[in-house]
Amino acid sequence: MDKIVSAPIEAYCRQHTAPLSPVLETLIAATQAQTTAPQMLSGHLEGTLLRFLVQLTHAHHVLEIGTFTGFSALAMAEGLPPEGRIITCDVNPESTAIAREYWAQSPHGHKIELRLAPALDTLASLSGPFDLVFIDADKANYGAYWEAVLPKVRPGGLIAVDNVLWSGRVLDPQAASDKAIVAFNHQAAADTRVETLMLSIRDGLLLARKRLDGQ
Repeated sequence: MDKIVSAPIEAYCRQHTAPLSPVLETLIAATQAQTTAPQMLSGHLEGTLLRFLVQLTHAHHVLEIGTFTGFSALAMAEGLPPEGRIITCDVNPESTAIAREYWAQSPHGHKIELRLAPALDTLASLSGPFDLVFIDADKANYGAYWEAVLPKVRPGGLIAVDNVLWSGRVLDPQAASDKAIVAFNHQAAADTRVETLMLSIRDGLLLARKRLDGQ
């Protein structure tokens, strides 16, 4: 993944950000050692932001699409109250086995429920409402995930979508994945049910707040 923000600036930001829990730090190391695409992990800055968003929205019910090795799910779980719950969706038994191992080491791991099935199938079985949704999965389905989850988000709730700058390729889309992200970004920005804010943290993060009268 190409850097949107320079490596020295990102390192400086990490130095001035609250430290991760020991379990999350160990999970980063395990992901780097045991997977072929460790860059898929959300990382220190984005993980901390997600935890903050859970806390700031007073979320109790969180939905995640795209688990990978479980870092972002655990980061968000750390921000949930004891009775809070997060449902996370994925189809990869290998990477989610790593997730389960490290969730089990955390006092917050019991808040996480993994649904190992195609996300659109899982979404069809869920009624919500959710306070916060984090989308970080296959880019071709971003638009479909958006349409499936938005009706299940409570009014005033939040959707966060990762990789919306796609290593800067949104400015000159060539590959199918580039064009999928560009199309999704237009879709979200034009959706009158939400207010959107795009941030340049890591590979781009879109925040969308569902309007109080949003359907």
